[in-house]
Amino acid sequence: MRVIAGKARRLALKTVPGLETRPTTDRIKETLFNMIQDELYGIRFLDLFSGSGAIGIEALSRGAKEAVFVEKNPAAVRCIRENLKFTRLDADAFVVQSDVFAALDRLGREAEGGKESFGVIFMDPPYNQKLEKSVLSCLKDSKVADECTLIIVEASLETDFSYLEEFGFCVLKRKEYKTNVHMFIKKEKKEL
Repeated sequence: MRVIAGKARRLALKTVPGLETRPTTDRIKETLFNMIQDELYGIRFLDLFSGSGAIGIEALSRGAKEAVFVEKNPAAVRCIRENLKFTRLDADAFVVQSDVFAALDRLGREAEGGKESFGVIFMDPPYNQKLEKSVLSCLKDSKVADECTLIIVEASLETDFSYLEEFGFCVLKRKEYKTNVHMFIKKEKKEL
């Protein structure tokens, strides 16, 4: 696994040993970032269920001004920190060792205190546990994401997203791969 483009291009990244994490393949990561490249420059990027940190590191390498990595597994947190140091992108990164929901609560309080919303939020939760639905339920009323925030969910192909409209989200795009999907969504604009 490596950084595809930008400041840290071609640098190899460590992965978390064991089967608890599922690194996004370089090919899928390249496709994803080719699709969102224009959204990255100068934004805050939130990487939920970070694993090795490869997605957030790619965002920093390609021009995000800041990335926040949320991961509860201590071995994965060590891996993220090592990858950030190796790529020399650690100055613009914040690693939060926490449950995603506790971290979102904290980040939400920071946003209510005036911290800007994230430009892109990426999440790759364990498949088929409905964690993406729980996270989106938190985000729908949180200032962590505003109407301009692009939210990307990586999930298994069979994941149900029929609730998105009810939660106040609209689907911008659905990109399917062999075994998984990227859903690109935003909050619906509220009528004045």
